Amino acid sequence: MVRGRGTTADNPSRGSTEDEPAPRENSILFGQEEAEGAVLRAWTGGRMSHAWLLTGPRGIGKATLAYRMARFILADGSTGRSAAADDGPGLFGDPEPTPALAQGLALDPNHPVFHRVRAGSHADLRVIERGFANEKQAEKDIEAGREPRRRDGIVVGDVRDLGAFLSLTPAEGGWRVVVIDAADEMNRNAANAVLKVLEEPPRRSVLLLVAHNPARLPATIPSRCRRLALRPLAEPVMRELLARYRPDLDETARETLVGLSRGSIGRALGLARAGGLDLHGEVMALVAQAPRMDVTRCHALGDRVAKDETAWHLFRDLVPGWLARLTRTGAVGTAPDPGSEDGEGALMRRLCEAGALDRWIAVWEKTNHLLDRADAVNLDRKHAALAVLSLIDRAAARS
Repeated sequence: MVRGRGTTADNPSRGSTEDEPAPRENSILFGQEEAEGAVLRAWTGGRMSHAWLLTGPRGIGKATLAYRMARFILADGSTGRSAAADDGPGLFGDPEPTPALAQGLALDPNHPVFHRVRAGSHADLRVIERGFANEKQAEKDIEAGREPRRRDGIVVGDVRDLGAFLSLTPAEGGWRVVVIDAADEMNRNAANAVLKVLEEPPRRSVLLLVAHNPARLPATIPSRCRRLALRPLAEPVMRELLARYRPDLDETARETLVGLSRGSIGRALGLARAGGLDLHGEVMALVAQAPRMDVTRCHALGDRVAKDETAWHLFRDLVPGWLARLTRTGAVGTAPDPGSEDGEGALMRRLCEAGALDRWIAVWEKTNHLLDRADAVNLDRKHAALAVLSLIDRAAARS
């Protein structure tokens, strides 16, 4: 099967660049020490589950942690130090931490297992993700440097031989590991096929299921997994990661991304990559004029989001997110950036003073409804964008 990664118009945070390694290539994981510690304690304590469900918002490190776990299990399990006891179903046998385990789940990027996982050539690792819509066209696209189009979800053909793979004797004498990224993208038949494996998990096997929206999974799947809920990244971690991955951005731009990304480094990098900072600045320039927005500029913005798929998806993500921050400002009485008297903090405080909290909550709800409807029934995107701007303008006009 041809494999590849890349951004999509409807998900600008998906994919990687040279400065932003893909999860299977990433040796760093910041801000998820609690989740990583839970895995390590389960391993060293002989309580390692045969299946883990990694949940949380997109872009916070779930897939990176899944590959980190996979590399650790494949490397350490093959040594025999923590192989499962034959008389203990689903458990790793050695409860005592070794010096290697005490260092955490991280594996040296120069380790042979790290190289094979990164290259997708480890015989005991199976990665399940959305396949390409057309394999032959995908080969041509990859050869031409283009990103192939993927299917909308994971289908049963992607997981049909999963049970056979896990039932085989591990090629390197350790464990077989499966990473499903993302499990909530499976269709019903694919989910049923995975459920059969979870109901009778083969010995010496671990399944790692990444899920952005676990509510979309059949209830029987989470019930057979140990759930590991990852949290959005703290602001200091976000700043550190943005400085590492986007040193070309100035401090103001990085602070704006921290505020917009809601603790998701993937989202922050995706916004920067797709022009989110420029669009955010354009929207904020209009909102700052409320309650007398420039009609010509509103129409220009409407034209932009109507013609540009990426701009539309940025708009429908940025505006509801900003309104949510505005309502939180009204609820707690402090703007997200209270030190900025001439920036968004001052704008939020002014708008909150102009209108009651319930009014802005209503604007946020109507905005979400309008933008969702625009996508669901293919409404005119320019009209939807203008309607949202009008809602904000009218709310700011009332006293």
